[in-house]
Amino acid sequence: MITIPGQLAIKTIHGRNGPFNVGRLATSIGEFVVKNAELDQYDEGKYEGEFIIAEIRPSTYSTNGRMVIEIRALIGGMTLSNIDALSRDEASRLAPHEVDPIDEETPVPMPSAKAPTKAKARDARDPLVDTTPFGSEPAPAVAEASADADADLFGMLWPLGEIVKLDATVDRRVLREQRDRLTALGYTFAPLTQDWHRATS
Repeated sequence: MITIPGQLAIKTIHGRNGPFNVGRLATSIGEFVVKNAELDQYDEGKYEGEFIIAEIRPSTYSTNGRMVIEIRALIGGMTLSNIDALSRDEASRLAPHEVDPIDEETPVPMPSAKAPTKAKARDARDPLVDTTPFGSEPAPAVAEASADADADLFGMLWPLGEIVKLDATVDRRVLREQRDRLTALGYTFAPLTQDWHRATS
């Protein structure tokens, strides 16, 4: 594990699982791809500071009919001192066709070899099953997540305070759901302190 000054360029890519971030860390010992889950909280841009590199290793993935080999750095922590916007050239240097790390971590399930059954599950609105009185519609689903759902989503962090620091070790999908829910609740991410702050009215 080493601590080294550097600049982390973060680019947001819109994939089939929603937006995700990839980074490129430039240091005096080389350039590395960074795909830590916690990067998904950050806005696109350039972040300067001190970076704790926990691991450097080669990694491969396939995309668009080609195999990509890259050197990845696993960041164990960082202290950021400055933030700047990405230039167009810098953004284009970060590959726009990156594979979402969720897809790398979760293998695509193989189709089931089970023979299709003739019996089909009836739709809830099937007139032979549905007992709703004619002309009445079921109540619409509640759009806002309930307090119970938020408690399940945030776990030990619930109830949320004025400042929230997400646990980067949780599942990547969960971290993205927490990020999206915090945004919906009016929190904003502060990259220099690496936590979420409730907007003051």
